[in-house]
Amino acid sequence: MTLKEDAINLHRMLKGKIEIQNRVSLDNVFEDGKGTLGLIYTPGVAYVASEIGKNKELAYEYTSKWNNVAIVCDGTRVLGLGNVGPEAAIPVMEGKSVLFKTLGGINAIPLCIAARDKEEIIRFVKAIQPGFGAVNIEDIESPKVLEIVERLKDELDIPVFHDDQHGTAVITLAAVVNALRLVGKSLDAIKVVIAGAGSAGYGIFKILHQAGCRNIIVSDSKGAIYLGRSDVSSNKYRQEIAEKSNPGKVSGGIGDIVRGADLFIGVSGRGGIVSKEMVKTMNHDAIVFALSNPDPEILPSEALLGGARIVATGRSDFANQVNNAVVFPSVLRVLLDLRARYIDEDMLVAVAYAIASIVDSNHLNENFIIPKVNDPRILPVVTQTLKNAITEHLKSR
Repeated sequence: MTLKEDAINLHRMLKGKIEIQNRVSLDNVFEDGKGTLGLIYTPGVAYVASEIGKNKELAYEYTSKWNNVAIVCDGTRVLGLGNVGPEAAIPVMEGKSVLFKTLGGINAIPLCIAARDKEEIIRFVKAIQPGFGAVNIEDIESPKVLEIVERLKDELDIPVFHDDQHGTAVITLAAVVNALRLVGKSLDAIKVVIAGAGSAGYGIFKILHQAGCRNIIVSDSKGAIYLGRSDVSSNKYRQEIAEKSNPGKVSGGIGDIVRGADLFIGVSGRGGIVSKEMVKTMNHDAIVFALSNPDPEILPSEALLGGARIVATGRSDFANQVNNAVVFPSVLRVLLDLRARYIDEDMLVAVAYAIASIVDSNHLNENFIIPKVNDPRILPVVTQTLKNAITEHLKSR
């Protein structure tokens, strides 16, 4: 059977990949005078509700709020499929919920909503805030989603994690750090080309810049972004990219700007836009991250024929899967446990380097530059890193 047939048959059989389970024993719930019904529901639960009414922080102690994450999606930018609608986003968000639970022990609830307006989505997230300890924004079209995340980070009392932006950026930097270790190059001396200026491209640009990389060229569907391009100022995120990247104001498409690059990162959502001939024009020991799913910008076999030394994709059927599932369960687990209100760029950089450090020199090679999704060392390393970063931040305030 094909992958398509296998996936569809599995989902048809399961009729959903997640479910809600009780944490209270059902053995004696309904026993008259002795059961727990009077404790978990009326009349006893009224005392609990009354206590929370006096101090809403007790919701973390008396309810599942401490472990609940809302996955909010409007279905406008799902995987590499684009605007397929909120119903079509459900299986993707359910899969993410499975990973949250399996890798982080978190109750993640998919909320795929029939709302497209930015303000309506912001109001929705603010309205559901009381029942959740954190929010994960997912698969909403850019630049709308960047504005939504920016607003919510300022207006919510709980942390907001944007996996397409933050998760992808962290795992990409981790992979870059280890790839550079192999080829003997430094982040501040390489030329980087990023194909795609949406959520993932913007997030990767931000974290690379924060980590010290300065020679970055980002391209969108119209070519290289540079200060002075006529349409840049209409989008504040493109404007930010233009101000902090492409110092030589190089113009043109991928084939033009990838010449002499040390690292190519593809998050364009468009498969096959890079050829082996383009890879041949890159610098020696070229690194190619073709991360778009399901179709990468270039297949690994073609990139290697073009002379790339290290190749990564977003897929599990090739070596070096740069998958944000390595990041989001552990990061959200720590944010929930610490009741942190937010996460900043410095913290994301620290997490990336921590994840990179898991792959030691004895195991690092061209086909293994990042830990596997289920590596048991990820959670403790990320936990300690974020605890240290948050503690230092609080000391500096």
